[in-house]
Amino acid sequence: MDPAPFREVPSSGHDLVMVYDYRELAPFDWTPFVSYEQVHLIGWSMGVWAAAHLLKNHQARFTSLTALGGTLSPIDDKKGIPAPNYEAMLAGFNAEVLAQFYGNMFDHKEQLTRFLTHKPQRTLEELGQEMAAFQQAFNQFGKEKDIYTRKIITSRDRIFSGRNQMRAWGKGNGVVRNWPHFPFFLINDWAELLTD
Repeated sequence: MDPAPFREVPSSGHDLVMVYDYRELAPFDWTPFVSYEQVHLIGWSMGVWAAAHLLKNHQARFTSLTALGGTLSPIDDKKGIPAPNYEAMLAGFNAEVLAQFYGNMFDHKEQLTRFLTHKPQRTLEELGQEMAAFQQAFNQFGKEKDIYTRKIITSRDRIFSGRNQMRAWGKGNGVVRNWPHFPFFLINDWAELLTD
């Protein structure tokens, strides 16, 4: 992903910083954020694991930490994307596979059409490298520590199934939303993700 599909989502006076491209999981630079009174984290999809991996010793810096549509075991048959599915997607990654992935992020064609008018501006090669690097990092480090104060389970998700998200977080440990994997076109403002 990259920032392009998210530009239309209002942020009501919040400054928004997006971290993406997990080919290298380098330490996070806090310098631009030291003057902020509040900093909220929303980890989405694979970013749930990546943020937990990179920020597990920095929880106190955040006002809130929200996991959305992802888990701490992102490549896992029962708590993430089933490993055979991830392997198959990675092995045969091409434009057709990417188009199918984009389609699976939504449950209404209008949402997909809107996304495709602002689709990420990254190359297939970059995305394939990112998928491979992410798999390698997860295989090396495994499940990460739960840093999240709030979990949003996307029950209509066709990437991280709602069932696997519920199993990963445990019964009663998440807010269930009747959303697809990419729910950002269903909210009016980023602030909606910070409170119940």
